Amino acid sequence: MVAVIAGGSLVECVVNISEGRNRATIDAVRDAGGSAVLDVHSDPDHHRSVLTLGGPLDLVEVSARGVVTAAVAHIDLRDHTGVHPRLGAADVVPFVPLPCPNPAASAVSGPADDQRWSLVLSARQRFAEWAGTELAVPCFLYGPERSLPDIRRTAFHPLPPDTGPSSPHPTAGATAVGARTVLIAYNVWIAGRPDEEPASARAHALSVARALAHRMRSPGVRCLGLPVGDGAQVSFNLTDPGSTPVAGVYDAVAAGARSMGCSVLRGELVGLVPADTLATTPRHRWSELDLDENRTIEGRIQAAS
Repeated sequence: MVAVIAGGSLVECVVNISEGRNRATIDAVRDAGGSAVLDVHSDPDHHRSVLTLGGPLDLVEVSARGVVTAAVAHIDLRDHTGVHPRLGAADVVPFVPLPCPNPAASAVSGPADDQRWSLVLSARQRFAEWAGTELAVPCFLYGPERSLPDIRRTAFHPLPPDTGPSSPHPTAGATAVGARTVLIAYNVWIAGRPDEEPASARAHALSVARALAHRMRSPGVRCLGLPVGDGAQVSFNLTDPGSTPVAGVYDAVAAGARSMGCSVLRGELVGLVPADTLATTPRHRWSELDLDENRTIEGRIQAAS
């Protein structure tokens, strides 16, 4: 059962594992997370799966440990190839405070924002200490003190792990353990011109995706241009979804791609979105943007309870 924790708060943990192709491995990792697993999104080009966990803090922490234990047991980075950057088998483990599902009740008895933030910072520390000790996986903390891109740039050289061994696990690498606010992971797929040779069209699409990613980066928008399938993709983390709507990102990529001789194939939501993302997106665009009322964090938690 999914229940609420102190004062009505809920916690999310979005575990990114470095496996997007082997169904048996993905299923084993998912099953290890138990009832807190709300969603699994897998991508064979990225060779990555995103597992969204949600519920009360104690349930989510147990679930995250189960997921990461299974990932470390099943995934060997020595055989891993994929377009998405990664540090480890269990690559990223962020803990996220969620708004109270009943704002009126929260105003009376719920913890303040800083108290919810304190909860996930404590969860982050407990998880990193556990993984470093029990799994011998070095962990790097991100959140208030440094960003995830900072860790990807500096892990081990010069930045030492915050917990665990000083060198990577031989098969599982390292893990970035975070405390962050809600973000939206979103991809926009790009194709080259249909009159181009396939290799040329793919190279063209990739150059456009990388140019657009460079142009669109901002404090609230992290993005990469990546080769996928027969084309390319602008892969986004929208860290401030309230000021950076999914529709705006999609439209900006579509306009930029057209101006450089490419076209947008589709948008793709990775994982779940906050319910207010749907409320601020015109309903007639939901299908085009790969949004759906059954793919909200709040809806999945309610369905699991």
